[in-house]
Amino acid sequence: MSRTNNHVASRERRRKVLKLAKGYWGARSNVYTIAKNHVEKGLLHAYRDRKTKKRIFRRLWIVRINAAARINGTTYSRLIDALNKKGVEINRKILASLAVENPKAFTDIVTFTTN
Repeated sequence: MSRTNNHVASRERRRKVLKLAKGYWGARSNVYTIAKNHVEKGLLHAYRDRKTKKRIFRRLWIVRINAAARINGTTYSRLIDALNKKGVEINRKILASLAVENPKAFTDIVTFTTN
């Protein structure tokens, strides 16, 4: 009995990797063995950085809220504590966007929580 190769599946596997490597520089985009390594590394970075992105944005929101809170005579820590005590459930993303896009509304929130 002769040995068979599944050329269709193996070609598809290689084509999938080379498609993911599109746009890479030099041999990384058109040599399968090299492209395979760089695609795998790229996917690992993408997985890791989807988690990192969440941390980075939370830090950014906190910095923006703190800056706006200090303009209004309080600090980030005091503001968040006051919001929790008043039972106001507003997340940091919305607070930060209010601080940047609508300072009047942010000032109203600060005065509501401090009174």
